[in-house]
Amino acid sequence: MLENIFEAERSKLMSLCYRMLGERAGAEDAVQDTWLKWAAADIDKIDNPAAWLRKVATNIAIDTLRSARRQREIYVGPWLPEPLVHQDPQASDHPFELAQDCELALLWALERLTEKERAAFILREAFDASYAELADTLGTTQAACRQLVSRSQKKLQDTGPRFDATPEEIAELSQRFFMAIMAENFDAALSLLAPDSVAISDGGAKKRAARRPLSGGAEIMQVFRALYERAKEEQGWTNQMSVVNSNPALLRYSYGQIESVTTLAPDQTGKIAWIYIMRNPDKLGVVAH
Repeated sequence: MLENIFEAERSKLMSLCYRMLGERAGAEDAVQDTWLKWAAADIDKIDNPAAWLRKVATNIAIDTLRSARRQREIYVGPWLPEPLVHQDPQASDHPFELAQDCELALLWALERLTEKERAAFILREAFDASYAELADTLGTTQAACRQLVSRSQKKLQDTGPRFDATPEEIAELSQRFFMAIMAENFDAALSLLAPDSVAISDGGAKKRAARRPLSGGAEIMQVFRALYERAKEEQGWTNQMSVVNSNPALLRYSYGQIESVTTLAPDQTGKIAWIYIMRNPDKLGVVAH
């Protein structure tokens, strides 16, 4: 009985914790801790198990996020959220299938929110939680929760990338950009970038990556050009279009092992505002080509 109720909510809890933490392993740990609290609870006194589990998982994630922020302050180079790479679009990536539609650009932008702002935004926008549930989960008033949600929305609007672009729009822009890059037509790729575009790469001190965000199309293309010039001198490189967090992405492999994931997000004009490049092998996992 206990396990059946929990299993019915597991995917939603995984999605919630992944959105909160931006890390797969962290989400799994938070959900496991939620299970331990659920197994020890008196469920006869719990009127709404789904809401109870969301509350517990959210607060565990908040505590985890506070600890993680201290670690990210000393992280080497920019910290980017961990991608969910869909090697087989037809296969379910249980238990993270419900998290796959969370854009990496949004996960990155959520880093600018406080822990409670992040929780309020995710619960309200992704899980349609009422303000009464938010107040109970976060231990505050409904009025305060309305302010948290409003403040988080304003902060996210000011980050640059759009989060309301259609999948078709992102797919078309991604296809044009990645095809231009793979064809080494860097002038065409440059024309797709917004003047204030930003490219962020995460190597985690384990792979070579820019130690700061790249700003503007000229600087971004200079780095892309240098990377592809170097790649031509080496053996074993292949590129593949794939799907990462439900958006098109370019995967680069070295001798069949994934070496980087690149994806993007547009601005209000349809130009590329934000480019995500993951090179940290700890966040890429073992993905064979």
